[in-house]
Amino acid sequence: MGTPGVLSGTIQPYAWGSRDALPRIMGVPPTGGPQAELWLGAHRRGPSLLRRGSVARPLDQVIADDPIAELGADAFRAFGGELPFLLKILAVDRPLSLQTHPNRSQAQAGFDSEEEQGIPLDAGHRSFRDRNHKPELICALEPFTAFCGLRRPESTAALFESLNVAALGPAVSLMQAGDIASALRWLLERTPESAAAIAHQVADACERAGPFPNERHWGVQIGEQYPGDIGVAIALMLNLVHLQPGQALFLEAGNLHVYLRGVAVEIMANSDNVLRGGLTEKHVDVAALLDAVDCRPHDVLVQSPTGSCFEFQSPIPDFSLARVELTGAKRFTPSGPEIVMCASGRVRVAGHDISGGGADWPPATAGALEMTGSGLVFRAATKVGG
Repeated sequence: MGTPGVLSGTIQPYAWGSRDALPRIMGVPPTGGPQAELWLGAHRRGPSLLRRGSVARPLDQVIADDPIAELGADAFRAFGGELPFLLKILAVDRPLSLQTHPNRSQAQAGFDSEEEQGIPLDAGHRSFRDRNHKPELICALEPFTAFCGLRRPESTAALFESLNVAALGPAVSLMQAGDIASALRWLLERTPESAAAIAHQVADACERAGPFPNERHWGVQIGEQYPGDIGVAIALMLNLVHLQPGQALFLEAGNLHVYLRGVAVEIMANSDNVLRGGLTEKHVDVAALLDAVDCRPHDVLVQSPTGSCFEFQSPIPDFSLARVELTGAKRFTPSGPEIVMCASGRVRVAGHDISGGGADWPPATAGALEMTGSGLVFRAATKVGG
């Protein structure tokens, strides 16, 4: 049987991150700088440190040494000997980039093309850093707000018309015709001068009272953070979603989104493929985004937990996420690789004490285990048995 161990996550200090949310959750002093994401997993850009007894090693190296013992035979065969998911805590203080993620075939084609062009994996202008898709599921720890999925065209047309920005006329006409894809392309392919002019007019218009007041509020916020960026108009084409603690969203590949503010647990396929269309200083790849984005109108499905133990719906084999309000003791038996993370409170998992942001790694061959204590726990796993 494999031996459970304690996982220490990796902090990513992206500029959009909160300066105090992760320190508050983890019970550590703030650094003074932004701390945006806590990564728990085996991604090569930030593998967690796994401690077993007095020995601590990066999780990706531990898995590589004995993938069947750590992942289980079925997961080993299904995912090529790699942990197929990455678990995070996000602490969003200001809007992230306008982005989507590729499906597996798009990722494979894009990665191979950039390899043939000789673009280094760590190059700033690289769009595809691996061959994997990147669906994701996000569950709010605190109130969380996002623009997510393209809204119905008639709704976007009404919002754009209410802004009374003449330069948006072509986009309004395309939306009224139900052609979301062409409206998105028209906005993304404006010249820099035209895009900046439209963006400033949209942001200014959002400051005026009118219909869609919540969307206007975020239009102002985005316009202030990214002045002259056409992403402010494109964000208004998306559904505005407010998650209360415990509620979750599943975002399939191709879902265009902008996370705006809040703290949440996120699980995703083990990929770093992000295709950006604006609201960022990082590489923007309009062609790749347009190729990957799903322009069908989305009705946002918010999942709300029922009961103290609830597994969210995610229609892919790479990952599952269960939310557990633990009081007392609960036994479980991993059927594949798992990360058990404590978001609040204090719990004991497989003999290890963990608290805010702390995690345990029970390998697939660990057998029956127990968690005890009082706290909010998340179990990240695959849907492939051991």
